[in-house]
Amino acid sequence: MPNAPQPLFETYNRFLDLNFLQLSEELPAVRAYLAGFPPELQVVEGYLAVRGFLKSYAGNEPTFNSYRTHVERLLLWSMLVAGKPLLELRRRDAEAFMEFCLRPPRDWIGPMVRSRFVRIGGRKKLESDTYAVNEDWRPFSVTTPKRNRSLSESGAVAEEQRPYRMSQGSVAQVFAVCGSFFQHAIDEGLTEVNPFRAVKQKSVYKQRNTLDVSGRSLTPLQWGYVIETAEQMADAEPEVHERTLFILATLFAMYLRVSDLVGRDNWEPTMGDFRRDTTGNWWFHVVGKGNKAAKISVRDDYIQNYLTRYRRHLGLPALPSPHETHPLLSTLKGRAGLSDRHLRLLLQQVFDRALQRMVEEGWSNDEVDHLRSASLHWLRHTSATFDAPHRDMKDLQADLRHNSLSTTQNTYYNSLDEQRAHSVKHLRIKD
Repeated sequence: MPNAPQPLFETYNRFLDLNFLQLSEELPAVRAYLAGFPPELQVVEGYLAVRGFLKSYAGNEPTFNSYRTHVERLLLWSMLVAGKPLLELRRRDAEAFMEFCLRPPRDWIGPMVRSRFVRIGGRKKLESDTYAVNEDWRPFSVTTPKRNRSLSESGAVAEEQRPYRMSQGSVAQVFAVCGSFFQHAIDEGLTEVNPFRAVKQKSVYKQRNTLDVSGRSLTPLQWGYVIETAEQMADAEPEVHERTLFILATLFAMYLRVSDLVGRDNWEPTMGDFRRDTTGNWWFHVVGKGNKAAKISVRDDYIQNYLTRYRRHLGLPALPSPHETHPLLSTLKGRAGLSDRHLRLLLQQVFDRALQRMVEEGWSNDEVDHLRSASLHWLRHTSATFDAPHRDMKDLQADLRHNSLSTTQNTYYNSLDEQRAHSVKHLRIKD
């Protein structure tokens, strides 16, 4: 009987090629793995139930990939840890699985890998090629923080792996995905119980993983260096870096995610997505997560000093017209659209130069160090953290596009540590 986890479900495209009437098209490595378990665990029945569930989401690759991660972990856990058939799990098993996800054993955790299975064959793909399990794959993964990688590359410290920690969003997603799986199984007549819906106090697991947004946002000093560095780069080499300055300012000004600039399958952002209403207020119209259309309020400083600057650089009128189709971003050769990887590389150049400036100008390591970890998504947290003391909570929620007001409150209004510390700093115990 196997005693270690291995991947069970393939990439999105190869999954679609399976024979969903039987196991004939599964990789030999998967069939052999399933066959190694005793009959009383009913692993094939559990595998087929999960496969059928994933097939119902096969029309959307990102959703498929996300759901595969969580439900595959559940299947492997039931086989290797619980020692029970997947479809016979009950509430206490669901609670035990959540505890397992919060603190998985070390041999279930590995580095981030791209391939679950490794193709064995020549450079050219052929039908005769076979696939073997990627030995580096694990159900849970961690990445080395950027700061540690940077210091390790410079020889300042030895590289170390941080402990696994599941985010609050992932905890909620485990409940949602596993609950959906069991509801699907009930609908298919495979079971009569949804153990994850039976867990009443889900907050017990979520509260352990609240987001410390202060750990993922820049200080005012660091942000000042970042934006000034981008402006200096744009002034020195406008043909190369005006676009980078525009990207940086746009992400920061409206708390955007990278997909809001890159676009989605059914939406490509254009300059015409900036629209002014009848009272003179500007809004940026986006299609966000879940293909939800939304509009984000735009501050005047951004319009006057960054949007108009970039448009003049492109040879466009200072302000966009309502039906303008000019792409929001394009390559230096004029092709519409940029990849999220391209955006991250452009901004990393700014972070690196800003860090170099701070070091050269003699700032202490405490004031510099945090910038080594900065990433594109930090701009969203940084801007929201700066703005929270000055904006109504509901207004900030609307522009961040949080479904729940409590998310905005818990993330940005309970984390104003500097303001809270200052309010008590000089109070005396006795006069």
